[in-house]
Amino acid sequence: MFIVIVGGGKVGFFLAKRLFKDKHTVSLVEKDRNACETIAKQLDILIIHGDGCNVENLEQAGIKKADVLAAVTGDDEDNLVICQLAKDKFGVGRTVGRVNDPVNTHSFSELGVDVPVDSTSIIAKIVEEEVSFSDFVNLMSFKRGKLAIVRVDLPEDSPVINKRLQDIALPPSSVLVSIIRGEGVIVPRGDTVLLASDDIIALTLVENEQQLLSSLIGKI
Repeated sequence: MFIVIVGGGKVGFFLAKRLFKDKHTVSLVEKDRNACETIAKQLDILIIHGDGCNVENLEQAGIKKADVLAAVTGDDEDNLVICQLAKDKFGVGRTVGRVNDPVNTHSFSELGVDVPVDSTSIIAKIVEEEVSFSDFVNLMSFKRGKLAIVRVDLPEDSPVINKRLQDIALPPSSVLVSIIRGEGVIVPRGDTVLLASDDIIALTLVENEQQLLSSLIGKI
């Protein structure tokens, strides 16, 4: 896969290092000359010294052939503009934009960024996942905020305990992706029986999250 990264700070550098190690073709655009020189000493990738908001610099980085563009600068406005250029001018199939201020996440989604990455919210959700006593945790939203991956812990009084999946009425556009039972992971089938303390990973429309919760644990 050919990936163009814009932003050579710590996030951009370690992202490039990881992707290069995984045998992807990577190029990087960075404004700061010193950062370019530092990265060039450590990674054998194409590095363009310039502004990622500049069309010529993106072309030099090979964006016309890119499968993915990742804009990970420390400026949300730049990241948004870069992703829009990649989509609208160069037809890049997938854009990933770093969101530094969580307030901007919705705008990124509405303005066409395929995967807005809000590290603050991701960390918060991980913390919630580890310390929360809640039966329901929204792990991630994507597709411009329309779809969500959620985790539901089935309590002992859940109305679906000891029922086959095919006998359970789920909300429209909702599907159970996996069941974590003890140390194992089960790919659910129609005849799979749900048990108390199962951790359910489900995919659903954001608007149907509460219906899904009601279906699985019997309360809102």
